[in-house]
Amino acid sequence: MNTIAEQFVEVLRQGGVRRVYGVVGDSLNPIVDAIRRAEGIEWVHVRNEEAGAFAAAAEAQLTGSIAVCAGSCGPGNTHLIQGLYDAHRTGAPVLALASHIPSPEIGTGFFQETHPERVFTDCSHYCEMISRPEQMPRVLRIAMQYAEGRGGVSVVVLPGDVAALPAANRTGTSTLVEEKGVVMPPPSQVRALAHALNTAQKVALFCGAGCQDAHEEVMALAARVLAPVGHSLRGKEWIQYDNPYDVGMNGLLGYGACYDALNEADLLVLLGTDFPYDAFLPQRHTAQVDHDPIKLGRRTPLDVAVHGDVRETLRTVLPLLDRKTDRGFLDRMLREHARSLERVVDAYTSDVDHHVPIHPEYATAILDDLAADDAVFTVDTGMCNVWAARYITPNGRRRVIGSFLHGSMANALPHAIGAQFAYPGRQVISMSGDGGLGMLMGELLTVRLHDLPVKIVVYDNSSLGMVKLEMLVEGFPDYQTDHDPVDYAAIAAAAGIPSVRVEQPSQVREALSHALASPGPYLVDLVTDANVIAMPPKVTPAQIKGFALAAGKIVVSGGVGKMLDLARANLRSIPRP
Repeated sequence: MNTIAEQFVEVLRQGGVRRVYGVVGDSLNPIVDAIRRAEGIEWVHVRNEEAGAFAAAAEAQLTGSIAVCAGSCGPGNTHLIQGLYDAHRTGAPVLALASHIPSPEIGTGFFQETHPERVFTDCSHYCEMISRPEQMPRVLRIAMQYAEGRGGVSVVVLPGDVAALPAANRTGTSTLVEEKGVVMPPPSQVRALAHALNTAQKVALFCGAGCQDAHEEVMALAARVLAPVGHSLRGKEWIQYDNPYDVGMNGLLGYGACYDALNEADLLVLLGTDFPYDAFLPQRHTAQVDHDPIKLGRRTPLDVAVHGDVRETLRTVLPLLDRKTDRGFLDRMLREHARSLERVVDAYTSDVDHHVPIHPEYATAILDDLAADDAVFTVDTGMCNVWAARYITPNGRRRVIGSFLHGSMANALPHAIGAQFAYPGRQVISMSGDGGLGMLMGELLTVRLHDLPVKIVVYDNSSLGMVKLEMLVEGFPDYQTDHDPVDYAAIAAAAGIPSVRVEQPSQVREALSHALASPGPYLVDLVTDANVIAMPPKVTPAQIKGFALAAGKIVVSGGVGKMLDLARANLRSIPRP
């Protein structure tokens, strides 16, 4: 007769799960042993359960299919929480197994006792404990369908002794409903959107991750209503490429004319975005389209709210729209976008071949040039977000993921681990800050253990750069943000990972080329300038006062690199009078 643990693993296999990320531990022993004996599923040993949750989040986010992580009782499963918050806020379908202390001891203050069914409720759609064999396999199937169906985290709590009990019910066969239907917008809401678009003289579009499958439709809408198109950080990879209406990105990491376009428009249309920074939105004359009704109107007051899939909504509304002929607003925003990028060319290009420490923007532009067309970039929170947002060029095939909604440090390397397991033949590049890498540095050992061909590019400025920026804009002197230099290349080499430390800009291209061409893992430790800080697209007087205290800093106020070439190309498409 099968045990609950064996039944648990079989249900995972039926759901298409091929691996479980985690650290083995006593309360997990029945599950781990069941995985050892099962075909088609493996245990992926990581050094910290937090990294296992991040890895699962990346796998789920990239594949769209459920991924699994696990933690043993007490501190084992509480380590999962950062990665689970990241997955849940991103909408990545992740199942977490939180094993528990022996069931007779629950409630007695036993060794390592926590209450996982309480701990994880805020970062999950579903969190339930299996206390009797009769609950299986139904509870696990429900948990998996919650994660897959709603997009986010489910947590199953399982005491180790219960996992070892004989199964009470037949396992049966089942598959997850992975292909979900699309939300068709109500006709009345489509007509309201069409009326708003037809009556507005100046329309701007702002696009998020919900536009993943709607690039063609967004471009068609922009062409019909002559609208500049901006994007959020998560929308960049789906919208910026092949986009003659591009005006950049809004938000704290933004660049270009996006902010001005959104705030000058008679009608702003939010498409598939839950952009959280309401101070960057005009708070007026706004329409929003989203498949999730909870997100409608929670960032800004709406004139028109449309509950529907972005692609299907745009396909439905396009035949109802008048074709606008006045390009004045669009062309002015395109010119402003190009000018805003050109203004920072000097800061980007001046003496870069000799500037020591290395300009991080310069290094990222080279990385962008060398990386594969279908590369997966995983990006640490902080200044790495800035460099990725401004210098990694999307093309519809590349992916750029990070902890963009939860904002956790140290996500890049564990995200890269999950990405590489999901796509073993694809180039995966971890853009790691030295602060993030230092926080979960043990995952270098995970990369080496599994011989994952992850390329780890470390932006090593011996500083918490984004924290320093936050202090400066608020007028505080930066304090406890800097530390003594660390040779991460030497640490990687000691762990068995080939590596190189680069201090001269003339060596950047050769080092990155060699790393990317290497068959296994490789770490490139780039010693970059800690004095490079990024300016948001809209700066308040208070922030200007704060920046005044940052004398000697190199202020980067926008993106350049290939984005400037794209902006100039878009200008050439403007009809001559």
